[in-house]
Amino acid sequence: METDVPSSHVPEEKHKLNKTMKRTLIILNCIMLGLGNCGGPLIQRLYFLKGGKRIWFSCWLLTAGWPFLLFPLLISYAYRRSKEGPATKVWSVKPRLFLCCAFIGLLTGVDDYLAAYGVSRLPVSTSALIIATQLAFTAAFAFLLVKQKFTPFIINSIFLLSLGAVVLGFHSSTDRPAHDSNVQYYIGFFMTLGASALYGFVLPLMELTCKKAKQVITYSLVMEMQLVISFFATAFCTAITREAREFELGQSRYYATLVSNAFLWQFFLLGAIGVTFLVSALLSGIVIATLLPVTESLAVLFFHERFPVEKGISLALSLWGFLSYFYGELQEIKKKKKEVELGSVCT
Repeated sequence: METDVPSSHVPEEKHKLNKTMKRTLIILNCIMLGLGNCGGPLIQRLYFLKGGKRIWFSCWLLTAGWPFLLFPLLISYAYRRSKEGPATKVWSVKPRLFLCCAFIGLLTGVDDYLAAYGVSRLPVSTSALIIATQLAFTAAFAFLLVKQKFTPFIINSIFLLSLGAVVLGFHSSTDRPAHDSNVQYYIGFFMTLGASALYGFVLPLMELTCKKAKQVITYSLVMEMQLVISFFATAFCTAITREAREFELGQSRYYATLVSNAFLWQFFLLGAIGVTFLVSALLSGIVIATLLPVTESLAVLFFHERFPVEKGISLALSLWGFLSYFYGELQEIKKKKKEVELGSVCT
């Protein structure tokens, strides 16, 4: 649990990652990101389809699962205490980092409201399509904030994933809910687009926060940061509602829906911040965009939304783009190994 992640202000020997541990954490965070990215929108949409009406309450649920983080943090603390002794700190976030995370949390709260409003007005397939545009925003802000380098493979991956989203747009007009007016639909459309742009800014901002932090970034610290971010986002979106009795699936399933919603979105948030700090904000954006067709397919399965040929093409393009990114990363790793080997031969 105490794996170090690079910070630009920390001596290099203090933050070298164990390769096996780093790969394990990357895979684990990608899985969490995938579960949250696919399951979160479905449960959130289910809430509105079966009688849920509170937009503020829905956006509150997106980050209300932050208490779940207390369990892994307690396990991490117990592990560190067994190695470091009674002097082990329970809380590692310093005031400067805390304020940065609080600010990101408030931005996340705004993003949650925009996204929740969009989901309340749009079918999963349409909202997922719009949210896929966050990859372009993430790439642009990653270039501006953290000087992200773009290889031909990364550019190809972004192009393919963006093309997959465009292909999905060919059928989006047929997904418009019959009970929504044109004004409601377009407000939902632009709210969701705003959420996509804002989250495309938040991911690189989190990466920049890590790089500028004047302390060693460990995975335990990443979880603490996520707790602070989620707490302030939840505080921004705090609301009280009474609608369990009117929920179509019954009161017990109403509360199960709320808990599942909060749990899955916490998976998404922790997975996103984990992948961002372990690799990059761009990879988080690529994973989110790649899973768009999966979310669409699940919406077809559970909500009986249409699955025209465009969705199949989009799925193929997304998988192609995802493989292109990882093939490019493998090529970069091989290139660096050869450079190291040549350097050792020359010396």
